[in-house]
Amino acid sequence: MRIISTERSQVLAARIAGKLGAPLVETKFTRFPDGELYLRCRELDDETLIVSSVVDNDMLVQTLLAIDAADRSRTTLVVPYLGYSRQDRRFFPGEPISARAVARALSTGVERVYIVNIHDPGVLDHFSVPATDVTIAPAVGGYIGDLRLQNPLVLAPDEGAIDFAADVAAVGGWDCDHLEKTRLSGEEVRIAPKTIDAAGRDVVIVDDIISTGGTLATAACMLREQGAASIHAACVHGVLTSGAYTRLRAAGVSSVVSSDTYENASSFISAASAIATAIREDAHR
Repeated sequence: MRIISTERSQVLAARIAGKLGAPLVETKFTRFPDGELYLRCRELDDETLIVSSVVDNDMLVQTLLAIDAADRSRTTLVVPYLGYSRQDRRFFPGEPISARAVARALSTGVERVYIVNIHDPGVLDHFSVPATDVTIAPAVGGYIGDLRLQNPLVLAPDEGAIDFAADVAAVGGWDCDHLEKTRLSGEEVRIAPKTIDAAGRDVVIVDDIISTGGTLATAACMLREQGAASIHAACVHGVLTSGAYTRLRAAGVSSVVSSDTYENASSFISAASAIATAIREDAHR
């Protein structure tokens, strides 16, 4: 097996290669003056693993080009972050189901797909090949443990994220809860843990994605008012658009960490071990 990556997944691809003991193939990337993309993968063999987070439209095209470049080998695709996965339903006539369109395109020419903590597992059904959702909740929990917080409280930003938060909290046997909005008046909303008091606690808000960070920033301000000792944010995919990192720090969040599924300056957690383990387990079945 040889491993190739697109431009925005080079660090994670190298880490996966190290875990699997497989060579990382040099890939040349070019952008033509008209905006078209080109790549060339050197030294491919009869089995290829492509690592490519679809963080933008260019990376979607690069992924399709990489799949085609490896058309003479058995190809497995790792999409650590799947862009368009939150556009998973049609609200008005004439709209596409974008997640389905992308899944169908990425299914062509590959035998299996791995995705990390996909926002909606139902999107996996749109792939025409076996698709596996790999969780890195244990890795997130391990990072929280390294922070040496005193009796941390792990919070999901809403009820929909409670399962992920519970898996993270299970690593250290920590308390877990989710934030709940309570409307106090026509204009006033209170955000607080549903059942556990945050006063005096080191709080870690965890989620699969942090995008604009608006909801987390609002929650952090209210948790500070409720007496939280410290507030931290951890996620799998640190999209961090529109000044999200600055917004969270300004709201009193002491640290913001994410994984290398979406490579940026906050990527202190790696998905490499979880991905490599999933690949090895499937290979031995």
